[in-house]
Amino acid sequence: MSGPLFLGIDGGGSTLRVALVDQELVSLCTVTESSANPSIIGRDAAQALIRRCTREALTRANVQPADISAAAIGVAGASSTHSRDWLLQTLEPALPESLLIPSSDLEIALIGALARRGGILLLSGTGSAVYGIAPSGERLQIGGWGYLLGDDGSSYWIGRKLLRHLIAVYDSGSPVQPDPLSRRCLEALMLEQPRELIAWLYRAEEAPAARIASLARVVIDAASDGNQAAIDILDSAAGLLAAQVAIMRERLEFADAPIAFAGGLLDNENGLSNLVTMRLGLVERPTARHSPVIGAALLAKIEWSIDAS
Repeated sequence: MSGPLFLGIDGGGSTLRVALVDQELVSLCTVTESSANPSIIGRDAAQALIRRCTREALTRANVQPADISAAAIGVAGASSTHSRDWLLQTLEPALPESLLIPSSDLEIALIGALARRGGILLLSGTGSAVYGIAPSGERLQIGGWGYLLGDDGSSYWIGRKLLRHLIAVYDSGSPVQPDPLSRRCLEALMLEQPRELIAWLYRAEEAPAARIASLARVVIDAASDGNQAAIDILDSAAGLLAAQVAIMRERLEFADAPIAFAGGLLDNENGLSNLVTMRLGLVERPTARHSPVIGAALLAKIEWSIDAS
């Protein structure tokens, strides 16, 4: 196969994707597997899975490891800022002759969304974070501390706000019947009364963060129906997310930075994404040019071009 080939690896929180592309970013093969997050499955298991999927992509595309000019990798839970050596060690056995670029899941999402290395990525899904790359090349992350310490404006944050609203209404003793938003919450959880939340929340067999995050949809749906309490929760979340972007712009001295959205709450049109778009003064909600895995492949191409010049 003629021409340089590039490999992108996106180890998202729930899915691993490996994409092989040509110099025009045309995908030749994509392999998808379950999570390769080392914080979830362990470092050894994550390495084995990434290597297996990398070799499978090469086999499907009928190319040899030596045919890959460069490969870039971003894995949730293993940013290059603290796991550079591990990321390199993960790829070296499968691609011993390729230029290898360790990155982060946020960086490859930004590069994919904007099709360039520079700008600001605002992510709001189960968690939240803001990631920026200045024209100088400086990189900065705000947020992303996890649900115990931060994740303001995320699905978890919104779901927790909903539960606290329900509890506040119940503890106030008035009205006797739950308000419309609390009633929606109880119905979504198939609970008869608020005290049943304790058993639902603290059952030992699974962590509560994902279950709480799933309640964001209750708030978004209620807000779309005009429920003021739900609208207020989304407006507070939008304010927190927009404030983090403002801080990023100031710290990077990049006032006119292009903005990209990512995460389950912002990559589609809904009450929150519309409020964030408005608060940021954007004409329309940003949509990604490419997926994060293609962003990783583009990063590989960019670094390979620099290395070759």
